[in-house]
Amino acid sequence: MRHLPATMQAMVLESPGSPLVYKTVALPVYSEEQVLVKVIACGVCRTDLHVVDGELLHPKLPLIPGHEIIGNVVRTGANVSSLKEGDLVGIPWLGYTCGKCKYCLSNKENLCDNALFTGYTIDGGYAEYTVANQQYCFLLSSAYKDPSKTPLLCAGLIGYRSYIMIGENAKTIGMYGFGAAAHILIQLAKQQGKHVYAFTRDGDMAAQQFALKMGAIWAGNSSQQAPVKLDAAIIFAPVGKLVPKALTDTDKGGVVVCAGIHMSDIPSFPYDILWEERTLRSVANLTRKDAHDFFKVITDIDIKTETRLFNLQEANEALNCLRNGEIKGAAVLKIG
Repeated sequence: MRHLPATMQAMVLESPGSPLVYKTVALPVYSEEQVLVKVIACGVCRTDLHVVDGELLHPKLPLIPGHEIIGNVVRTGANVSSLKEGDLVGIPWLGYTCGKCKYCLSNKENLCDNALFTGYTIDGGYAEYTVANQQYCFLLSSAYKDPSKTPLLCAGLIGYRSYIMIGENAKTIGMYGFGAAAHILIQLAKQQGKHVYAFTRDGDMAAQQFALKMGAIWAGNSSQQAPVKLDAAIIFAPVGKLVPKALTDTDKGGVVVCAGIHMSDIPSFPYDILWEERTLRSVANLTRKDAHDFFKVITDIDIKTETRLFNLQEANEALNCLRNGEIKGAAVLKIG
């Protein structure tokens, strides 16, 4: 059995609105239902940015952020039966549900009243080791060992939940904000014969060229009118004013999905852009079924993720780059 250290290095949030602190902390203790995981890599998600910047309230403090985790199991709790030492696992945002509330009992565990979330209310993957409940991490094949695969654990999963909400009959799809999630989902949409129209920050030519490279039919500024009426729209950018814009771009009977966990205030808008049976809805978290379905769907699709690698102690730099719109695709902390 491999000898484990008593301590590890981690990036720690001590106070929202302040930079993360690179420090030595105790190796996490795992319970009977948990596994101890040596982290290979952890993606840097926009949700991490919302947590660090204080836009998501009541995080665990001090907190180790990060919820797009790939790593190897190095220890198992006494009651762990589904995983063993050496297994490669992915650890996502959803870290625990109670299984007893009305949401859990109606197959809506993403809305669980007592849920815990990796890198928010429980420590996450900006560290050399982390722990996870055996039922809330996913056994992965060796094909997912590459750090570039980490964005699939959130950008991919939440993006997929958003994508299935627009319905399989949607053929023309607008994606507002072309970052980690959109650049994954466009590959699935393209494989299924959909036409994607990408909307970016006004003047962000680099993002528009990236969207075209990834297969978008058209790419332009978010303020521009869509060149065709859209069957559906997914808003990945945390910008409330995009909601009435997307509704205006969407055809009768279309669906607009707000995919982020945080968004600035939505301005008032006239009823006529919602009328004609357009639907506006949000996405909250994910279910374990979403993950199993997503990884099954992409089995035969060679999903390419555009990533920029950072070392663990460069997490603040990675967050700043994400904050400033300087990341094409996704940022990833390479740790193991």
